[in-house]
Amino acid sequence: MSKPILKNLSDIRRYFLRNETPMYFISATNFNLLGISTWVKNFRYINYLDCFDGRHPSVFIPSELPHVEFESIEDINNYLLEHKDVVDYIANRANEGEKGKAIFLMFDQKTEQLCEALNLAVCFPSASLRSKLDNKIETVRIGDRAGVPSVPNLLSKIENYQHLQQLCIEEGLGDDLVLQTAFGDSGHTTYFISNREEYNKYAAEIECGEEIKVMKRINCRGSAIEACTTQKGTVVGPLMTELVGFKELTPYKGGWCGNEIYAGAFTDEIRTKARDYTFAFGEALRAEGYRGYFELDFLLDTDTGEVYLGELNPRVTGASSLTNHAAFAHADAPLFLFHLLEFCDVEFDFDVEALNARWAAEDNIDSWSQLVIKHTDETVALITEAPESGIYTMDEDGSVSFSYFDYRRRAVETDNEAFFLRISDSNDYEYEGADLGILITRGRLMTDDFALNDRAMAWIDGIRNSYKSIELSDAQVEVAHSPSSLTAGAFKIL
Repeated sequence: MSKPILKNLSDIRRYFLRNETPMYFISATNFNLLGISTWVKNFRYINYLDCFDGRHPSVFIPSELPHVEFESIEDINNYLLEHKDVVDYIANRANEGEKGKAIFLMFDQKTEQLCEALNLAVCFPSASLRSKLDNKIETVRIGDRAGVPSVPNLLSKIENYQHLQQLCIEEGLGDDLVLQTAFGDSGHTTYFISNREEYNKYAAEIECGEEIKVMKRINCRGSAIEACTTQKGTVVGPLMTELVGFKELTPYKGGWCGNEIYAGAFTDEIRTKARDYTFAFGEALRAEGYRGYFELDFLLDTDTGEVYLGELNPRVTGASSLTNHAAFAHADAPLFLFHLLEFCDVEFDFDVEALNARWAAEDNIDSWSQLVIKHTDETVALITEAPESGIYTMDEDGSVSFSYFDYRRRAVETDNEAFFLRISDSNDYEYEGADLGILITRGRLMTDDFALNDRAMAWIDGIRNSYKSIELSDAQVEVAHSPSSLTAGAFKIL
């Protein structure tokens, strides 16, 4: 039997609505691909954290088993794939003679081996290729080849502060610097250095024996854009703002803590340049053998108007929940469906240029925002009461209250409603950097000067006040283990 040929977006949507191949998003939570199960038949989430208290019809949570302390999201995924409940669940849904499909936020070579044993095909390029491309140093070099400029920088191993100063003099970068290690996320490995004292705080991390990205510090606004490189070309989503380093949301100075998507967020010139750069970078990724979903961070120099490449994430990301739910996605198809197409045994065709033109139009962009709310204090506390996931309402006085349970963020109809996805639950620990949850709402949460607006502050306060906890003494913290291993929120889960 010949393979079906999908000739347009209508064919693509129908193909996935009729899909019979079991597909799984396996991760700590289902946040990154919220709502995809409504577009793809037989799509399920296998998660470690029960954000919905067992009430999401497409989420499977295995029973808790003893395990070694998780140090990464890969550890969680490998634990899930070896769990008897998950093994049985996948086996019971399998189609004879056909491989199921597995999607991950993060995975490693062990994950790939476990999937092979479970007759699952990993719907992403190999872990080794993703790791290579995830390197911030490699991102700069790919961007250079693609004609996508980075902030003035140098790439070098750093021996000491004097060595750093000498390199910066040679490259004309000045004394006010931003340093990044090759790997790291949400501000954990971004260091702002302007003197020896600041350098000394991070000397052990900087003098790691590996190349470091050393950038001239600029006045900038963060932005993000998601895309998908396919055999027909690179599909590019809209440019969205980033919330970075707000102390009300994250303890990390350079830490990502949310996004906004809305028409008019950027000038036509900036939006066009960022989209063109993203398309070019996607084509360069294709030349590297990569295909599928990726995200680029861009830094917009507020002094010069220049658009610079920041980082590459070769995966779905925390911004994916906005990209895949915006008006243009519902009018055509979520960006993630084009990713899945690349890993399905089907021929397809669509006009990439026309699709990108539609997605660039402001009329196709509605306004949404999200906040990633972390515990920002240095204290450690045991959570005794946690808010449930669902729809919350803000009254005129700014007070926030739970309205009703729902697992669909599109259930938010007005600006005074929000969808909250709980991450930290009762009997989890609050500690510096722990993810409490994600709040998604219509409209903006920043001012035109890119500060948190009053509405954002009210939402943050309302959610924080919904958590009740008991602060632990130093002795109790020792008993409970170190803060770095207190809960799954200790590392990147988004």
